[in-house]
Amino acid sequence: MREYLFVLMFAAAVTYLLTPVVRTLAIRFGALTPVRDRDVHAVPTPRLGGTAIFLGFATAVLVASHLPFLSSVSQDSTDLRAVLLGGGLVCLLGVADDIWGLDAVTKLAGQVLAAGVMAAQGVQLLSLPIFGVTYLPTPVMVTITVLLVVVTMNAVNFVDGLDGLAAGIVGIAAIGFFAYAYSISKDYSANGVFSIASLVAVALIGCCVGFLPHNFNPARIFMGDSGSMLLGLLLSAATISLIGNVDPSTVSAQSAGRLPSYLLYAFPVLMPVAVLVVPLLDLVLAIVRRTRAGRRPWHPDAEHLHHQLLSLGHSHTGAVVVLYVWTALVAWGAAALALLPVVWALALASALLALASVLTIRGPRAGRPVQRL
Repeated sequence: MREYLFVLMFAAAVTYLLTPVVRTLAIRFGALTPVRDRDVHAVPTPRLGGTAIFLGFATAVLVASHLPFLSSVSQDSTDLRAVLLGGGLVCLLGVADDIWGLDAVTKLAGQVLAAGVMAAQGVQLLSLPIFGVTYLPTPVMVTITVLLVVVTMNAVNFVDGLDGLAAGIVGIAAIGFFAYAYSISKDYSANGVFSIASLVAVALIGCCVGFLPHNFNPARIFMGDSGSMLLGLLLSAATISLIGNVDPSTVSAQSAGRLPSYLLYAFPVLMPVAVLVVPLLDLVLAIVRRTRAGRRPWHPDAEHLHHQLLSLGHSHTGAVVVLYVWTALVAWGAAALALLPVVWALALASALLALASVLTIRGPRAGRPVQRL
């Protein structure tokens, strides 16, 4: 655990120190987010923050390769190199979009390319923990892998609409995922696969922690597509390492006595879904909403979950905190159910549910005027 904590702190420090440098470069190259009808910021703001996040992640992985335990994990696997390659490609794609602006089809093609390269280099689903362990033809598994990565990238991209929102949600989700993956990795012998998932998750947490002080309201820099797509790719890479390389029956046996076996049996699938609930829900609602209105699914609007909270009267920061707590409820609640006695897990979930409900319902009643979009 000490090495994981060191990686987290190192990723946070590098990201924090590099972000002001990236901000200066963004201003110099004119990579500024203009004020649009659907936005809530009042002045043009530098973006390209994703490059600082990528550099923080890459250097943290490099440091991990020189630590006693994590070095043996990283050197025996090509997964980390694949994640770095895929992350580098999608970050470059985002930089191009942040500076010059790319159409939706070009961005989608670039996302598929980055996900495909990562899958081809080893980060792909080898099996599905359904009805035990289900093996499908390799082309099918690669296609499912690429689809999962692309959906996650776009889900995080869609939710990146308020200062600190995407980085906070992904960081909170990654904490829950890390707790689950690390707990399993202590007992589950699968050639370090869970340690790879844990390493990616903990470095991702560090990057989010390091970026948030610059990005929280009022933001001095946005992560841009170079950051939101990168966070989605890294989170999906960690979950793929867990989903595709585990026998659910083994996890159930190790966790016996906490939840009924039929529930624990499904956790390798449910946990990755749980950590992505908020961005995935926002993505699905946006697609349905736009399709029903006769618009293209990727056509932007001002009706995302965070926009709805603002329209109810929440402050900018208040809306972000509400979505933080709902993310923690699902991600941490799911992890707690798998790792803690049921009574303690339900107590934690109940406390988070009560807090989320109070913040959502009573937050707008604190005398603040309703914000018009």
